[in-house]
Amino acid sequence: MKFSRLTAVALSLAVLADASYVNYTTVTGYFLQDEATTDPSTFDFTSTNFGLINRTYPIDNKKTKNRTPWERFYHQVVELNRRSPPNVDYKVLFLGRHGEGWHNAAEEYYGTPAWNCYWSLLDGNGTATWCDADLTDSGIKQAQIAHNFWQNQLNSQHIHPPDSYFVSPLTRTLRTANITFSGLRLLPGSTPFRPLIKEYLREGISLHTCDQRRNRTYIHSLFPTWPIERGFTETDELWNGVTAETSAAEDFRSKAALDSIFKANDTGLFVSVTSHSGEIGSLLRVLKHRTFQLSTGAVIPVLVRAETVPETRPTTKGSWTASAHCTAPPVTSVQSCVCPSTAVPVTTPLVTVSL
Repeated sequence: MKFSRLTAVALSLAVLADASYVNYTTVTGYFLQDEATTDPSTFDFTSTNFGLINRTYPIDNKKTKNRTPWERFYHQVVELNRRSPPNVDYKVLFLGRHGEGWHNAAEEYYGTPAWNCYWSLLDGNGTATWCDADLTDSGIKQAQIAHNFWQNQLNSQHIHPPDSYFVSPLTRTLRTANITFSGLRLLPGSTPFRPLIKEYLREGISLHTCDQRRNRTYIHSLFPTWPIERGFTETDELWNGVTAETSAAEDFRSKAALDSIFKANDTGLFVSVTSHSGEIGSLLRVLKHRTFQLSTGAVIPVLVRAETVPETRPTTKGSWTASAHCTAPPVTSVQSCVCPSTAVPVTTPLVTVSL
């Protein structure tokens, strides 16, 4: 929300509240990840200053020439907001993927075809558990790398820390956010790390048991000081082990999550979102950003322009689909899933998991 125009924005949004639509676009020219020439498979946020392009801005002058690139960029975002009409908002979203989870390790071990059509529908294999997967040792190290890099940026670049924090309710994202942001040495006046747990920032919901969340009581017990958004149910009412979200359905809830973040009065200019590969991909689609696959533990900032327009657009929640899967370990294949001849594919859950 604009700091210098709170009254004007409040009045504007009040008028638009009953029938309004928020249109999101990515403002390019500021980050390497926005450029078509940047390869996501080799991109390293820790060696590229989060991908920030070291460039000049219209606001640059003699007073700012000795400031770091992140200090100058922050003032550029402030200026964009100051000059924009009351119905336009600019924010920087730091989209962070969780560190490696046991489900990621299992998929690599079994191969994606076999994982998708059989192993992912179980809660584990007797050695590892991947239902609402926790972090592996590698995942913990990846989150620690993000923590160390944030601290380095705070110390050397004087980066403005997030004004607000949001996190998916799945265990791997909760732990990643905690490792990444807990204990950072922030300047006085910075927003303390106390993320809001949001249902709609969870991974794309498939038949995989790693996509089912645990109950509210368990989540609260992990981090009892973290707020959970209003309306968050005790049990997971979205995952059923039978039907999966289509991309359209996931994008619908991703936009709803963004709307709630942008329409809030206290989110500030820099916003941290700790989520998942599939969900970040969905958020990027809603933001009209190029496809950019994040590795586990990676973080990318995106400068977002949100324009609230006084109209109601037709919306659809999108469809959910059922898919056939094997009832026994599939025949080994690197190309596709082949069920054993004795295991006829089904569309019913292989396990009933109550978290």
